[in-house]
Amino acid sequence: MQKLTRIITLSVALTVVSGCSYVGVYKRDIPQGNLVNQEMVSQLQPGMSKEQVTYVMGRPLLEAPFDASQWDYVFRLDKAYGDVEQRRVTLTFDPQGRLANIEQQGDLSSDLPFESDDGMGPATEGTNPMDSLTDENMQLQAPSRTQPVSQP
Repeated sequence: MQKLTRIITLSVALTVVSGCSYVGVYKRDIPQGNLVNQEMVSQLQPGMSKEQVTYVMGRPLLEAPFDASQWDYVFRLDKAYGDVEQRRVTLTFDPQGRLANIEQQGDLSSDLPFESDDGMGPATEGTNPMDSLTDENMQLQAPSRTQPVSQP
């Protein structure tokens, strides 16, 4: 009976410790969609072709499936410990494929607080990972060759 009590107590303790954390959970900002800002939108002018718009804004996140005359550029930033910021730019084209209307939603003028990742991370496919190392990193990772080699 005493052995059963110990097993049950140990299992309950492990369940509580592993499932319920009072320390907190790490969260990170989640950006999604096309990053759009006021500088990009200010370059747009009515009468621009779709190719010119694509050069300035990039490919749209959403193209209406039944009506190719409307492009939506949507950006959403779900802040880890804050609110959700959403920006949307809707572009409408006339039947000749020229930009006719620009609609904006959200604050496009504010800068987004992206943190820079100074970690090494994975290398981009097709590149040499050693090319991204700085001289300082190379000295930290390379074995020291200043010791004399003893010869027999």
